[in-house]
Amino acid sequence: VQLVESGGGLVQTGGSLTLSCAASGSLFAPWYILWLREGPGKQREKVARISNYDETTYYLDSAKGRFTISRENANNTVYLQMHKLTPEDTGVYTCNYYAPNGDYYGRGTQVNVSS
Repeated sequence: VQLVESGGGLVQTGGSLTLSCAASGSLFAPWYILWLREGPGKQREKVARISNYDETTYYLDSAKGRFTISRENANNTVYLQMHKLTPEDTGVYTCNYYAPNGDYYGRGTQVNVSS
């Protein structure tokens, strides 16, 4: 399984970004895809999660109401729409796929939010 993230960049406080995670290879249902974030000097944390088989989602408390995770099953892509960004959202955002056939990570995309 290969995961490729895109959409990171520099944005001002209050701005928005949409991240994409394109998954390819042997995806094995049921699968989950998570967005993980590692900020400078911080531990990696789970920001959001979605599965391929139902509408259940998970969000980090600080992301609730600002971030939306979604998927396009037809092209195995998961999106993370991020609004009202703050400097606390700065970090490397990594896509993580896990399923019966394994646990895989992308290389990450950098998000920088300036104050």
